[in-house]
Amino acid sequence: MKMAARKTVKVEKPLIAAVQPEAAITGGELAIRGTGFTRNTGVNEPERPKVLIGDVAAPIVIGSSQLVIVKVPEGASAGELTVETGNQTSEIWSCDIGIPVAENLHPVANPAVDALGNIYTTFSGSRGQKVPVAVYRIDLNFAMRPFISDMMNATAIAIGPDGLIYISSRFDGMVYQATPTGNMTVYVEGMGVATGMTFDPLGNLYVGDRSGTIFKISPSRQIFVYATMEPSIAAYHLAWGPDQHLYVSGPTTSSFDSVCRIAENGDVEHYYRGLGRPQGMAFDVDGNLYIAASLKGHKGVVRIRPDRTAEHFLSGPGIVGVAFSPSRAMIVATTNAVYRVDVGIKGYRPE
Repeated sequence: MKMAARKTVKVEKPLIAAVQPEAAITGGELAIRGTGFTRNTGVNEPERPKVLIGDVAAPIVIGSSQLVIVKVPEGASAGELTVETGNQTSEIWSCDIGIPVAENLHPVANPAVDALGNIYTTFSGSRGQKVPVAVYRIDLNFAMRPFISDMMNATAIAIGPDGLIYISSRFDGMVYQATPTGNMTVYVEGMGVATGMTFDPLGNLYVGDRSGTIFKISPSRQIFVYATMEPSIAAYHLAWGPDQHLYVSGPTTSSFDSVCRIAENGDVEHYYRGLGRPQGMAFDVDGNLYIAASLKGHKGVVRIRPDRTAEHFLSGPGIVGVAFSPSRAMIVATTNAVYRVDVGIKGYRPE
């Protein structure tokens, strides 16, 4: 009896054409586009691919022959992504995966990074909650140490042109000034529900009050009302742009929130609309604005270019703030952790 010849099935090697967005932290999603991501095994359902980030398998959310969406797993840090189908493996695709540098925190705004690369972040707590440590410092070796203890509801942190660390408290409406060794004094008071802060190149400090007032404090500590906004905007997060304007964001229940821009004369305009829960912001030297928000349902960090077009830049859940380090890394704060993402972008520092 003549035996039928076995049919050989050629397995197409997976080819990655694009990965979006270009960066992510744990829990973020990456969309991988290309060809050959599934293998027909002759049964009803094709065999799903295996995706590795470094040597860690990434859970697949959606899988098809040309699109695979994966969730970045805990423990993934190396940015070498591959897709395996059967016994075939794609070429390596490099992407920027954040590494956790501190956990068990409670940031509510941007982290701050000094000229040496030390990171400052908060354990803010709920309103009126007294916590053992209000502000932590994370050094270049990622060692986290208590920095400020005797403070309620530490909210925003900014590094002044004098190298001192400024911290707002939404509990008592004060802005505190601390030396690099952690000696703290009151800088100004009467800031309402003090939230976001930023400096301009002349050393003026801007402080947001949730009632909608933006205060401007001169280097001699004279206090002015710089602008007034709707209380719903909250003036919660502030950033100074390379175009010498103040930028303001505040999360609401809307999925179509704005980033506002304020001119020197106090005029307020809507700079960009269409974000979900916009929070902490930072600029790069090219004038791109990076903001913790969601765009078209994609959570993470959104990049808004000077021409006001936007893209999903980094994927991740619970992000409340961003900053850039002197080594061109992005420092990302979530509701309970801080990540370092080596994106190679030079941040803008008003000076």
